[in-house]
Amino acid sequence: MTLEIFCPFWGDPDLLFEAVHSVRAQRNSDWRLTVIDDCYPDETIPARFAELEDERITYVRNDTNLGITENYRAAIRRASSDYVTILGCDDLMHPNYVDVVLRVISEAPQADVVQPGVQVIDEHGAVITPLVDRVKQRLLAPRTHGRTVVLTGPDMATSLIRGDWLYWPSLTFRTDTLKRIDFREGLPIIQDLALLMDIAFDGGSLAYTSEVAFSYRRHGSSASQKTILDGRRFHDERVYYRAARGLALSKGWRKTARVAAARLMSRMHALTEVPGVIRHGNGAALKSTLAHIFAG
Repeated sequence: MTLEIFCPFWGDPDLLFEAVHSVRAQRNSDWRLTVIDDCYPDETIPARFAELEDERITYVRNDTNLGITENYRAAIRRASSDYVTILGCDDLMHPNYVDVVLRVISEAPQADVVQPGVQVIDEHGAVITPLVDRVKQRLLAPRTHGRTVVLTGPDMATSLIRGDWLYWPSLTFRTDTLKRIDFREGLPIIQDLALLMDIAFDGGSLAYTSEVAFSYRRHGSSASQKTILDGRRFHDERVYYRAARGLALSKGWRKTARVAAARLMSRMHALTEVPGVIRHGNGAALKSTLAHIFAG
């Protein structure tokens, strides 16, 4: 089975080609890669792709800048295989990625989402273990004991709303699931969690293996960090957690609803960000952060 990989691109061209070379280094050659350039202002990129001379790789450039969510949608519209990976343009697949994902699919053919094991790297490629990732990997992710773990429906929803331990660019999806369940409008900062929760609310399932097959690049000045410092991040989280609680109650998933209402890990995350918000944020950001910690 051919794994279809899309890489929506806007960013550092050198990191993009590191990502592309990580795909080309796969032990399993049964893959196709499409890079969708969202009008990044660098005229050398098409020539660099032409030099690769790899028929498995397609490079396309949008006529106009779509923005990240619409570029994801453009990738999903192009997908034609059974499973699709939307690779971050600065992240890295390990040489075993395709093998690991295809193995998990064979073990859990009902899965809508596959999460392999992930290591975290900084902007220079060094392996790091920030607090947020220690919490994700050691406290929130299920214990696998060397096997593939499958979470379905309410179990998947409860696990993710307790704390989103997934790494979006490392995920492989059933293509028809992504074509059926779209990103929610108005939640650009946590659109990945909202989509995954909607898959769970639709009765979908998530398969997870702890076998490491991906490097997720965490930048010190990420877009996510900027949204914390301007107050948007925790505002949007409060909005979504309230919506998720309502959706869970409508389905009778009371445990999921209780976890969404408590949003304990989300509150703790906000608490750890208070010193940085005081130093580098504005008054609105501090108000939003404190409201996230203490408001009901």
